Formats: sequence, C-alpha cells, structure tokens
Amino acid sequence: MKKVLVIGYVWPEPNSSAAGTHMMSLLNAFRAQNWQVEFASPAQKTEHMVNLDDYGISSATITLNCSSFDEYVSDYAPDMVMFDRFMMEEQFGWRIDKHCPNALKILDTEDLQCLRNARHEAHKGNREFNHSDLHSDIAKREIAAILRCDISLIISSFEMQLLADVFKVDSRLLHHLPFMVDLTALPVQTKSFAQRQHFMTIGNFRHAPNWDAVLYLQQIWPLIRKQLPQAELHIYGSYPPPKATALNNPKTGFLIKGWADDAYKVMEDARVCLSPLRFGAGIKGKLLEAMIMQTPSVTTSIGSEAMHNDLPWAGTIADEAQQFADAAVALYQDQLLFKKAQKNAQAILNATYDKTALTANLIDKIITTEDQLTAHREANFTGQMLKHHTMRSTQYMAQWIEAKNK
Repeated sequence: MKKVLVIGYVWPEPNSSAAGTHMMSLLNAFRAQNWQVEFASPAQKTEHMVNLDDYGISSATITLNCSSFDEYVSDYAPDMVMFDRFMMEEQFGWRIDKHCPNALKILDTEDLQCLRNARHEAHKGNREFNHSDLHSDIAKREIAAILRCDISLIISSFEMQLLADVFKVDSRLLHHLPFMVDLTALPVQTKSFAQRQHFMTIGNFRHAPNWDAVLYLQQIWPLIRKQLPQAELHIYGSYPPPKATALNNPKTGFLIKGWADDAYKVMEDARVCLSPLRFGAGIKGKLLEAMIMQTPSVTTSIGSEAMHNDLPWAGTIADEAQQFADAAVALYQDQLLFKKAQKNAQAILNATYDKTALTANLIDKIITTEDQLTAHREANFTGQMLKHHTMRSTQYMAQWIEAKNK
C-alpha cells in the first residue's frame, strides 16, 4: 500500500474556505486509490476543522524548525509527500530530501501566492497590475519551491500560462487541477426563481480579497438598493472580525451573517450571488458553489478568471460599480436571464470540473512521474541546483569560519 504524507499549512476546514474543500478532495482522491494517507500540520487545531478520522485519514501534529520531524518522517517512511502551499515545502522539503530521498514530492499551490500578492499591491497603489509586479521575494520563494518539487498542482489555467510565459517553468513539473466536482451528486432540482429572495456573498473574512470585496460592496449595495428598496444582502463567512460585524446595518439591508452552517443552503436560498473581487488568484470556491446550487452570480474579470474556459458565464461579469449593480438588478428581476445563467452553469460544470476525469488524470500523472522519477529529476537541473543551495551553504560556511576564527 502506497503511503502518503500531506503536510498542511492549516488543518482542513471545508466549510470555511475553498482551500479546505480542495484539500479534502485531494485527500479523498488518494484514499480512493486505497493509499494510506496521513495529514500532519504544525498549525493550531480549530473549531471548524474536519474530523479526518471519519475519512480514514490519520493525523499528526508536527513542529516547525525541530529535528523531531526527522524521526517522525523516517518512521512513517512515505512514498509520496504533498506540501500544502510553498511555505510548507520551505520548512520541511529539505528534511524530506534528507530522510526520504525517493519519496515523490508534490506541491499543492492552492493558488499562486505571488500572483495574489502582486495584484494586491497594485490594488493598494490604485494602479493596473502588470507582470513586473510579479518579480517579488514571494515569487522567488514560490517558484523555487515549485522547481524543487516533482509535481506542482496548479488550480487555474491562467496560472499555468503565467508560469510558462513569465517564469519559464517546464510544463513537465506542472499539473492543472481545478476543483473536483462529483457531477453525479449535483442536486437534481434547486429552488425556483420565485422561491428565492435577496442577494448573498460568502467567504472567509481572513482572506484579504474577500474582505476587500465586502468593502467594495459598501459602494455597490446602495446602487442596487436604490432600484430594489426591499432587497437584502446577506454576507456570510467564517471568522468575521469586529470591523466586519460593525458594518451590519438592518436599516439598509446590509447584513453581516457570519458563519454559515450550510454554505450550499444559504447559496440556494439567494436569488443572486455577488462576488466583486478586485484582486486575487486561483479559482473561486464561492462561484463554483453558486453554479452547483444553480444560483446566478455577478462577478468581476478577476472573479471569473480561468473558471469558465470561454463558455458563457453563469450570470454576468462586470468590473465597474454601476455596471455591476445594474447587472445584479437585471438578474434579480428577469426570470429569463436567471434561467439562462442556470443553463450556462450546468455547461461550465460539465466541461471543466468533472471529478472523475480530473482524478484519473491526477493519478496518472503521479504514477507516470513515479515510474520515471530519476529521469524526471535529472531533466530538472534547476530544481536540483536549488536543492543544493537551499541552505545558502556558501554564506553560512563563510559565517561559520569567520565566527570560528574570532
């Protein structure tokens, strides 16, 4: 039985974030192969974390910057190690190389942190994002982690192209893996146009693009409310800070609801999902949930990026506040537009997010790479070079000699 070790940046919270949902999809895909899976993390456990035992997945708490991990990983002896975000590869990758050199190393990027950060900086500077923004220390760290691993999972086709065109990463090191949706489990029927009411949005408040979207909705909502004075906007998300709850305003219908026990239910109850994202990366879980529950959405070019593969969007894409508000009102009032968006959602799900096909492609990539691991690594000389200099040996050797000679 293949032994898999997943090193998590945080404990999986599928009801809190799209990253948590995606992680559970990966863990379940590995378990479906009858592989032994253990999830280890240095993070503190949380009230919303999933019970991994329920899925046949063991767990372990590990410590940063501590040799106790060396003994732990030597005893577990994984055949495959997956790092959750590049920071975990930085912390533990060199230890895996030392104690389990033959283990396949996979990096699950979730989304490209360097892209999200670059867009955030451009947004804060009130200017357009350009590729020069990507040449940051975060990019150097993240791309180095990608090059040190055997396979990196990239959730967005836009990010796949970016890695090829801007960073010149060999395509053999990358695998495009969007969110995996079980199409056989989709609801046969959801609430009708007449049964739904109000607008909604959802997202972890700790995620900077989500919080910025809430602030932007402060500008957009009055434009919607002017046309629909009885409508409400329900804002859901885990970990709402005081600055978020302070925005709750029943008088204007701008309602901070906080944690949703069932994200799919609150999505289905709403007539339209609003997601005015102004920066970010990857693909957006809330918009995928909207498609699954047949709830039309209004989002931005950033929000829809790489999500629909040029198929008609399941709602409207708008990048200016008044345009966004008008599109939201039109979808809310026009049943024909509403049903057209639902039809578009089904087409996008079928074409892009089929769990069966995506899982088969992932497992094939893993097995093929394992079978040719030596040749695969020899073809990645830059990655081998980065492993050699992971600890900046020349610098620390010079500093050690200097200290010794004092």
